[in-house]
Amino acid sequence: MLAEQRQELILRTARERGSVKVVEIAEELGVSLVTVRRDVTALVASGLLARVHGGATLPHARPAAPTPGRPPANGHEGPTIGMLVPSATYYFPEVVRGARDAVEAIGGRLVLGISRYLPAEDRDQVDQLLRGGVDGLLLTPSRAPGPGGEDAWMGRLPVPVVLVERRAEIGSGLEHLDRVASDHALGAAQAVRRLGTLGHERILLVARLGSPTTPAVHAGYTAAMAALGLTPPDPAGVETPHPGEDADGFDRAVTRVIEAARTGAATAALVHNDQDALLLVSRLRAAGLDVPGDLALIAYDDEVAALADPPLSAIAPAKHEVGRIAVELLAARLADGDEGRAPRHISLVPRLRLRATTEPADPDAPTEPAGAILSGVPTPAAPSRTNETDRTPV
Repeated sequence: MLAEQRQELILRTARERGSVKVVEIAEELGVSLVTVRRDVTALVASGLLARVHGGATLPHARPAAPTPGRPPANGHEGPTIGMLVPSATYYFPEVVRGARDAVEAIGGRLVLGISRYLPAEDRDQVDQLLRGGVDGLLLTPSRAPGPGGEDAWMGRLPVPVVLVERRAEIGSGLEHLDRVASDHALGAAQAVRRLGTLGHERILLVARLGSPTTPAVHAGYTAAMAALGLTPPDPAGVETPHPGEDADGFDRAVTRVIEAARTGAATAALVHNDQDALLLVSRLRAAGLDVPGDLALIAYDDEVAALADPPLSAIAPAKHEVGRIAVELLAARLADGDEGRAPRHISLVPRLRLRATTEPADPDAPTEPAGAILSGVPTPAAPSRTNETDRTPV
């Protein structure tokens, strides 16, 4: 069993029982105490569990101290907010921390559900949260809500809902919901613009197959290349399957990138996600190619990019802020109801963090904000294929 699977099972057990004991989990999973302690430590570091003697519990928000002379908003304590995310181990822990911090600020409690990128699990987890008595929901469905209406049930729930890191297409039945999401198209455009300013004209897109984020990254890349008057080396880009699920397919994709760098067909690449970028850099160097000398590279997501050797330049979505704003939207909806309040659709622009795979960067230099290279990239269609695993980003 992979670490991600163990950790999500531990989280689910904590939700069902209220707490987990290291000894019991080790016996149930048939693994060592050291392995379970390591998993619990990772979940505690992500803010998803709170450590207690012999195990861990779900983190309960501390009630915020009331302003002198004023009672808390609802007279005694804040709301209980349910949050559904597809993964507890990649990208979303920082979103969850942002939401948790915002819930604490209003004296509430955050309850978490994990879907593991399984659409059927979305509904089961939401039903569990509703049975637990949540006042509102922050939802990141496993797939981007498309026009077919399969996800319209989320718009008919008995409590207020805010979509998080998902954009609902027209016809999805969810257009009326509040939402907050990273503008991944603008994020991709920043990467292309930076590489263009360094003199690169043959910029290749390498993107994770089936990720809900990939269509937006592809749209931003395509628009930015056109704005710079550049022709993509491969208009469709190089799609990478998850290396743990299709190792041969991943190797074939990496070989295409290596050959493009070796022949000069590509001198730079935007790689989504940074886990794939880290593996790609290792393979490039093993093939005798230099990064950034033979292939400059900007990763997307900035989850582990700074820990690579060399550290990867990366596009960093504002994950913590996404979680915080989602709670603020939901709290306002709980306070005001549906009457007289138009739905809010908020987009946050990621930041470009310069490191060693584009050029030697001054660590004290400011990160680069979004520029005017795009003036409204259309919302891309939902992907036709969704990688239903807890390791697929966003």
